[in-house]
Amino acid sequence: MKAIGIILAGGNSEMRMGELTAYRAAAAMPVGASYRAIDFPLSSMTASGIGKIAVITQYNSRSLHDHLVSSKWWDLGRKKGGLFVLSPYTSKDNSSWFRGTADSIYQNISFLERSNEPYVAISSGDAVYKMNYKDIIAYHKEKGADITIVYKRMDRSVLYKYGVMQMDEDGRIFDFEEKPLDPQSDCASLGVYIIGRELLIDLLENAESEGRYDLVRDIIVRLRRRLKIYGYEFNGYWSSVGSGTEDYYRTNMDFLNKDIRDMFTKQAPYIDTKPKDEPPVKYNINAEVSDSVIGSGAIINGKVDHSVIFRRVFVGDRAVIKNSILMEGCYIGDDCVIENAILDKNVTVTAGKKVSGADGAPFVLSKNTVI
Repeated sequence: MKAIGIILAGGNSEMRMGELTAYRAAAAMPVGASYRAIDFPLSSMTASGIGKIAVITQYNSRSLHDHLVSSKWWDLGRKKGGLFVLSPYTSKDNSSWFRGTADSIYQNISFLERSNEPYVAISSGDAVYKMNYKDIIAYHKEKGADITIVYKRMDRSVLYKYGVMQMDEDGRIFDFEEKPLDPQSDCASLGVYIIGRELLIDLLENAESEGRYDLVRDIIVRLRRRLKIYGYEFNGYWSSVGSGTEDYYRTNMDFLNKDIRDMFTKQAPYIDTKPKDEPPVKYNINAEVSDSVIGSGAIINGKVDHSVIFRRVFVGDRAVIKNSILMEGCYIGDDCVIENAILDKNVTVTAGKKVSGADGAPFVLSKNTVI
């Protein structure tokens, strides 16, 4: 395909996600017992024929870099193109961190200048979806657009979290509000954009010269009436894991829905990830599991219901896990009760303890906590 990809994975989500992103980027958040959030935009781009992709990182990027250490899992280990992981660096001309999404691309503008493809596909790194970029680029070319923004119609109660677009009958955007309190439309931007490569270089250089650093506020919103910006409606499954703890919890619970789970795991193109060489799940004689997804290497002795269990989790005898997310390496002792909770990596709950949150508002235990 005649496009390159850029995945923006450097944002600081700690204000929205709390302890869950204290040690990792939102794009590295575990999803569905075996994935990371960044697997979804990466796989969507490669399945669409985009063979040159830059992932731009910044905050808490160590676990994300570890996940992306080998590009072959996403079929990006190649002589031409491939996977580029870009982060802030200090030089005699620049010593600042990224000051915004536009600045993060501008500081790596050589990636654009050394490419030959006419189009750039830009996506956030913290959303779960499967998207065909070929269709979006075809629409972009058909409309003769300067920028195409992918949107989805959403319930008005959640629109305050997103950019909201208004379009005319031809799909051209004439107004764009960022996180409005009183939205005039139900069309929410998904943070996925198609733009000409040379146009993007010009827009970034102009914005930087004026001290403007944000892709949405300083380019899209500011130039919405000067540029030909069109909206492309996406009707498939899409969910953000970086917009709040409740959204992260709900996204993982969505994987208990067979239709959603099968869309990612049993319907081509599949979502690829860095594999972990773990043995199969071990269900001991008293294990009782229902409506759950269990990661490899887990050992289950107790009861697990309506939960997402990641790899190498141990659940003790007579323990009850319900409506919860247990990340990699958690240890749950005998006779414990875990309900409506998110346990981060390597949490230990000793025998007889109870961890419980409210329905829809899970209680969070941070990484390496011992109770």
